[in-house]
Amino acid sequence: MATNRTFTMIKPEAVAQGNTGKITDMIIEAGFKIKAMKLKQLTKEAAGEFYAVHKERPFYGELVEYMSGGPIVAMILEKENAVADFRKLIGATDPAEAEEGTIRKQFATSKAENAVHGSDSDENAAIECDFHFSADEIVG
Repeated sequence: MATNRTFTMIKPEAVAQGNTGKITDMIIEAGFKIKAMKLKQLTKEAAGEFYAVHKERPFYGELVEYMSGGPIVAMILEKENAVADFRKLIGATDPAEAEEGTIRKQFATSKAENAVHGSDSDENAAIECDFHFSADEIVG
């Protein structure tokens, strides 16, 4: 059953390049409501835990270093069909393959530094929201 919430985070390079506001505007213009939002710095341990699903993959160490290398902006978003609609808005992981008008086409610098994370399922959205936010940090 599809839920109406998803999780995203604006990744370190997009925050460092000053794209947080522009990306947030695209999210709002696409009809998402922001239910929680915060700027935070992931420790290596937290980044490793968040991306534990990739632990056996060759890029895991680089991913943990990258995600703990600068501040991120974490958000819970709400909209009907939130996960699928947000995945469409962000575009393909590789910005060279992303459709025009997507966040990654506009702001990603590479496949590795792809500007935003978006939950890939309703189940993972719930886990990721809970990882970054406590119940009292979520509006509505």
